[in-house]
Amino acid sequence: MPRIRRLQTAHVGLGSNLEDPARQVRQGIEELGRLPRTRLTARSSLYRTAPVGKLDQPDFVNAVAVLETELSARELLQGLLAVEARHGRVRTEPNGPRTLDLDLLLLGGQVIHEPGLDLPHPRMHERAFVLLPLAEVSPDASIPGHGRVADLLARAADQRATRIDAEG
Repeated sequence: MPRIRRLQTAHVGLGSNLEDPARQVRQGIEELGRLPRTRLTARSSLYRTAPVGKLDQPDFVNAVAVLETELSARELLQGLLAVEARHGRVRTEPNGPRTLDLDLLLLGGQVIHEPGLDLPHPRMHERAFVLLPLAEVSPDASIPGHGRVADLLARAADQRATRIDAEG
């Protein structure tokens, strides 16, 4: 008898600063909704944000998508990497420019630390470019081990992030 997986809520962060970043992020969101056994349920507005780490590069466009999925964390991560590859993502330097970056931020409250897979996503609790769009789509969200998104967002208020479009 086939194993039945339960539906879980996943939050995926999207970012781009190359080759028409807003288009890259919008297309990435559309593609997330086409992953197997997965449904797109919400998406944030787009935000223009300053780069973190490597500062000599263009600003980013960021968003967060909410998915309902039957995929495991590892299966979902593989799907995200495949979408990135279709957008020409090349990993040449940490925090460097990218056509499309997809980060599995949260998956049903799971805490996972395996090679290549950490949930919740490391440092998401410190980054306005994640917290602002996350708070928009899931205002009551909590990051395991770190607390409520609304409280964490107050600590990142000094980071530049500006809404550039509104969904609704």
